[in-house]
Amino acid sequence: MDQTNRPALPIRDVSGRVSLIFMVTLAAALLLLGRAETYVVDRARQVVTDLAAPLLELASRPVSAARRVVESTDQYAYVFDENERLREENARLLAWKEAALKLEAKVARFEALLNVQVDPSIGYVTGRVVGDSGGPFVETIIANVGSNQDVESGQAVIDSDGLIGRIVATGPDASRILLLTDLNSRVPIVVEPSQTRAVLAGDNSVWPRLEFLPALAPISVGDRVVTSGDGGLLPPGLPIGTLVETADGFLRVQTFSDRSRLDMIRVLQYEFPREIDVQDAPTALQPVASESEGPAPSASTSAPAPTAEATAAEGGT
Repeated sequence: MDQTNRPALPIRDVSGRVSLIFMVTLAAALLLLGRAETYVVDRARQVVTDLAAPLLELASRPVSAARRVVESTDQYAYVFDENERLREENARLLAWKEAALKLEAKVARFEALLNVQVDPSIGYVTGRVVGDSGGPFVETIIANVGSNQDVESGQAVIDSDGLIGRIVATGPDASRILLLTDLNSRVPIVVEPSQTRAVLAGDNSVWPRLEFLPALAPISVGDRVVTSGDGGLLPPGLPIGTLVETADGFLRVQTFSDRSRLDMIRVLQYEFPREIDVQDAPTALQPVASESEGPAPSASTSAPAPTAEATAAEGGT
């Protein structure tokens, strides 16, 4: 073994030394060549780059694929989180939308209530119909305003279309409203434009009838009916409805308000003006200034009262 391996060692050492010398010589040559011939070196570098580019591209493909997989995973995670966030935001927006629709409907009802023109000096309380306590023979409803809001019996109640009835009973937080169609309802009215006065009487039907209507009154179908204010219980001029002619030939009133759509109402706190200022006397009956300054003749001042001395003298005689 030792005899067979002895010739290989010098050859290996010689080849190693030759390779080292070759590489050093090549490096030196390239260094010198690069400093002397820049164009040749750049050209050679470009050729090497062109040859290595396809190999580098092939080698970079797995890396690019792995990078895309990682980026896709991050995007999926982001999309999942974004989807959860959008679901929660959508739920909040739906809740806000529902609240906005309710507020919009509420504002519309309040604006509709203001369509009925009422004397600005008349105060009112806004409420809502919360129950229908009526039946086959009773036409009443319940509102959520009562004596705590200064609601009293007899006050007129209107909705967005006109008069619907009056308060007949109150509690602390609720009131009972007698509708115009109730059998016990009686309201003094005026038919416009003829200004014919009558009484609107309910009979538990859809259309109240007119009572105490003067004979040959100049009224016709379609005339407007408003409150007259007689009696001082209801304010004058509240719209009620229009005249219609029924199949039996009688004139009745079709109310503007619809019982099936009653929601928001206003209770009018109307007070009949009972205090009247003292009327001054006409100018012709007022006393002249010179006469008013002098003593006015009167029975009480025509004869002076007798003194004590005069009384004693009269007693002596």
